[in-house]
Amino acid sequence: MSGVVNEVENVERPNAGIGEWPVQARDGRLHFVSGKGGTGKTTVAAALALTLASNGKKVLLVECEERQGIAQLFDVPPLPPTDTELVAMDGGGSVWALALQIEHALLEYLDMFYNLGFAGRAIKKVGAIDFVTTVAPGLKDVLVTGKIKERVIATTKQGERLYDAIVVDSPPTGRIGNFLDVTTAMRDLAKSGPIRNQSESVAALLHSPDTWVHLCTLLEAMPVQETIEAVAELRAKDLNIGAIVINRVNPAYLPEDEADAIAEGRIDSRRIEKSLAEVGVHLSDDDLAGLLTETIDYAARLQAQYIARAELDDVDAAQVELPTVEHGVDLGAIYELSAVLKKTGA
Repeated sequence: MSGVVNEVENVERPNAGIGEWPVQARDGRLHFVSGKGGTGKTTVAAALALTLASNGKKVLLVECEERQGIAQLFDVPPLPPTDTELVAMDGGGSVWALALQIEHALLEYLDMFYNLGFAGRAIKKVGAIDFVTTVAPGLKDVLVTGKIKERVIATTKQGERLYDAIVVDSPPTGRIGNFLDVTTAMRDLAKSGPIRNQSESVAALLHSPDTWVHLCTLLEAMPVQETIEAVAELRAKDLNIGAIVINRVNPAYLPEDEADAIAEGRIDSRRIEKSLAEVGVHLSDDDLAGLLTETIDYAARLQAQYIARAELDDVDAAQVELPTVEHGVDLGAIYELSAVLKKTGA
């Protein structure tokens, strides 16, 4: 471990802080939130939607993986594939939700562009929808991004935009590049016609200053690596990177100048025993040995987090931190995280 320790010792460790939301993304109207599975991207997307709504905006929170994760977070029944109001905020803001379903989106698309509503219902009965989306998997992403674009440009009867902002709980980082690269998908599906025209208009929106992609990660090796790779892939596709959201950040309970030595097993057990006794805690030899072992394990995990943070610091993108929510993820936790995001300027 000494090589790793030496590497960590040379890392400049920034003080823990919540960071600052990228200025350019503050005026964005379309926010995609992605991340490796398990990093909390659905929670972050919900918290971002609440944050934007707290600023008086009408926000649509979109789920595109048919998991009903948004309904579970907000403790409501499964959402239909139509806009549903979730939260009305003080100040006039609100959060609406849309749980996209591929079948519904395809039927809607056929009706909208080909006037085939009746035919669409007919092919549904024979399972043709599953056949079409299996043979042409890129069509799923085209349908989903097309529906999102339709909600972005939707207007009221007075001609005003229906939503001030849209937040999308997106596919994970391993798929986010292909998901947003609808132009390439369309080259394989259509050379001309409504589908081609629709995809080109969607691509124009996704590459515009209105659209930003935010990436969730944990201070762990695999999520950090996927985040770094996703940033490179998205930039290669000329998509706008917003914030890297470092989720579930815990305070460090060891002095930074001692963490490396402790991780190597160099720990002053006598000093620990004396300090505990001074506050009235007396441990048996076995209990003290167990405590020291746990401390060494914790120091090693802290080391790994320092290395992960150093790798993220090499990425040219804004970073914000969200703390671990002690009582688990529920609606109250989302409001807590939203308050932190608000402090970052989101």
